[in-house]
Amino acid sequence: MSEVPPELNELADRFTTPAEHELQQLEAETREMSDRAQMLSGAVNGRLLETLVFIAQPKMILEIGTFTGYGALSMARALPPDGRLITLESDPEHAAFARRHVDRHGRIAVREGPALESIAALDGPFDLVFIDADKDAYVDYYEAVLPKLSSRGLIVADNTLFDSVMPFNEHVAADPRTVQVFLTIREGVTVIRRA
Repeated sequence: MSEVPPELNELADRFTTPAEHELQQLEAETREMSDRAQMLSGAVNGRLLETLVFIAQPKMILEIGTFTGYGALSMARALPPDGRLITLESDPEHAAFARRHVDRHGRIAVREGPALESIAALDGPFDLVFIDADKDAYVDYYEAVLPKLSSRGLIVADNTLFDSVMPFNEHVAADPRTVQVFLTIREGVTVIRRA
């Protein structure tokens, strides 16, 4: 992985609007309960997701990889009145933790189980898909959701600077069906649309 210099991450933190109290509390609880708190989307990625939802005004969002619900809650902050979000989580403990935080929102549903099985059971169309789960399965997730992506839909993939995600990057870059932009935010975020 080609890491973003720490001073750039510090600037991003400094000049990005801080997370609301609800998300700060969720982050603190995540750090208390998990030694994998680095998996949180965090304030900068959270604001990016929120902004993409604000711009796109999706009616249906699919998140692949809930963890403790930070990304889902970030996106839900900008959901249009008729929008809803389905988030997929394979770990029952993470799903239960996330439900405690997202259930009060009312338009977020947490589905437990293998992501590819859940995707196969969903009709779509998805207006925005956020991929942030098992890095080795990114290509499979991409191929599973692309046929169900709406005509103006977006796929947003997190952690695309990771070595384990490079096969996905190569796959997407060679795919004539889509157009993408690779952003060096945090550990990399790629935004993809239909060609």
